[in-house]
Amino acid sequence: MCYSAMLWEDYHSYIRRYGAHISIDEFVRLFKRRRDGSRLLIPKGMADAFMEPVNAQEREIKTLIDEFNEAEAARLETELFKQRTRLADAERQLKVKTTKKAEEDRRISQAKVAQLLGRLNDLRRTEPQERDHRIYPGYYAPVMVEEGGQLVLKPMRYQCRPQGKPALYDRKFPGTYNARRDNLEGFWKGQFGHTHALVVATCFFENVSRHRLEGRELAEGEAPENVVLKFEPPPGTLMHIACLWSRWSGPEEPDLLSFAAITDAPPPEVAAAGHDRCIIPITRDNVHDWLTPNGDRQRAYAILDARERPYYEHKLAA
Repeated sequence: MCYSAMLWEDYHSYIRRYGAHISIDEFVRLFKRRRDGSRLLIPKGMADAFMEPVNAQEREIKTLIDEFNEAEAARLETELFKQRTRLADAERQLKVKTTKKAEEDRRISQAKVAQLLGRLNDLRRTEPQERDHRIYPGYYAPVMVEEGGQLVLKPMRYQCRPQGKPALYDRKFPGTYNARRDNLEGFWKGQFGHTHALVVATCFFENVSRHRLEGRELAEGEAPENVVLKFEPPPGTLMHIACLWSRWSGPEEPDLLSFAAITDAPPPEVAAAGHDRCIIPITRDNVHDWLTPNGDRQRAYAILDARERPYYEHKLAA
């Protein structure tokens, strides 16, 4: 399955390259919900793309982002003070007498102080880093769909909750950020052939077992060790990842836009690195047809079969 991907988030380049329309109202609603206290997972790069607004709505989004950052910084500073106080108390206690509780308090507070300082630094940092553009399950991403004959870019959560299903599906089926090709007419029958989407990405990441990566069996008594690999197509390649999406509505909850990436058997180089699934990048020429399925599942399968087949180099993720 696709554990994580590196997004392409230059919104205005979507307009130039694809003629896409940005569903700005959806972005406003998303950032307003986050500003108002909803714990939404939005990659830093997705927000930073609005730091140089060119119209009134983009300026509104930037204001919402700035207000969230200010409130989040205050919250983190409060927690940092709490953890530094806990650390100081533990160190004073340890000077008097070594206790298990004091040692544990010191260990936990030291880890939390480091984590909080890192989050504060990320919040205030203006220099971009590669990790700013990664999404994980539960994160939001810019996703392309077609509406009224036009490509539209919408923010969606990377874990699909199909319309009509209860909200508890998120917990009952935590793997619904990926849609297996062999289950498209099973679990995903309400979306496949009806609501298709695309995510544009430059690379993807997968969890693999170290012994499989090294092409060997586990040694006697050896426990499996997980590592994360970064898979990249040739430099400059934009992958148009085939996805399904849904607009979910429920009582007393805001509408949820969410998506899942379709996965299939991997190409040889991905399988050789120890992973058994892979995302499907469709060809640029098939973007329109993929996004307008009109119930034609056979055509959709043909598009998936005619996928791009770049060679994926891999390396251990930083």
